[in-house]
Amino acid sequence: MRDHDLIRIVSRDSPMALAQVERVRAELATLHPGIRTEVVPVKTTGDKWMGALSQVEGKGAFTKEVDAALLEGAADLAVHCVKDVPADRPLPAGTAFAAFLRRDDIRDALVHPDGLGLDKLPPGTRIGTSSVRRTAQLAASYPRLRCVPMRGNANRRLEKLAQGEADALLLAVSGLERIGRQDVITEILPAETMMPPIGAGILALQCREDDHATIDTVSGLGDPATHREASAERMFLHVLQGHCNSPIAGYARAERGGELSLRARVFTPDGKTVLNAHEWAGPLDPATLGTSVAVALLRQGARNLIDSIAH
Repeated sequence: MRDHDLIRIVSRDSPMALAQVERVRAELATLHPGIRTEVVPVKTTGDKWMGALSQVEGKGAFTKEVDAALLEGAADLAVHCVKDVPADRPLPAGTAFAAFLRRDDIRDALVHPDGLGLDKLPPGTRIGTSSVRRTAQLAASYPRLRCVPMRGNANRRLEKLAQGEADALLLAVSGLERIGRQDVITEILPAETMMPPIGAGILALQCREDDHATIDTVSGLGDPATHREASAERMFLHVLQGHCNSPIAGYARAERGGELSLRARVFTPDGKTVLNAHEWAGPLDPATLGTSVAVALLRQGARNLIDSIAH
């Protein structure tokens, strides 16, 4: 018989993932003081593998083991970065999102040991990143800079930077904030300059869909505006059917008056071709907006562009 006052939270065992779980535990404790939580840590394929993600299924590399713990009943709740959850296929059968937490900063930060901004970096500066999205956008706007592959959690990448494996890094602002390393940020890049990945800065809570007790308990942590943004962005990615080597970026924004917009881009890896779309939904359903923006990019040739990239 399950103890309904105890919620077991499964998480990747990285410092960032555990920090995200602590946010959920704190918010739950405020909302439901009588609920106890414990953490069930797992190591995922994506955390163990330091090569190219496309060689280990890419998508789902950070979620498969977490999903398994949930479905097996070893845990009741999973905390995911929405950007790591594949959107071109449904959530694993038997699971559902119970809440999207209020969105954090969606922007990327430049980390440079000498405090130089992106515009001041000398030609040939090595930027450490394995993100095809960042690489394509740097190639498009800053062709004089050079990207060098770098994987690992944010702390590990900062160590590699200190060891001279790169001259600068691009990291998510929200990630640095979660691990308490805002001190290393040299410059925060506007979302128009370095467009974020779909789902940036959003934490989602996933449960077994028949576990109504847990869903009822955690759904109160959800933020309605973030839910609309995430729904539009994930439908956009679902319709576009990208793969882990296709540079796709975009973000939705819910205004206070209820207006919802979605801006998105698809790139070739070399940044030489950029397809752009931006639409407003008014009070339209977020999924319709996501579909419409994806169709606008498909009309511009996004399908051929995505399919031409090896994966």
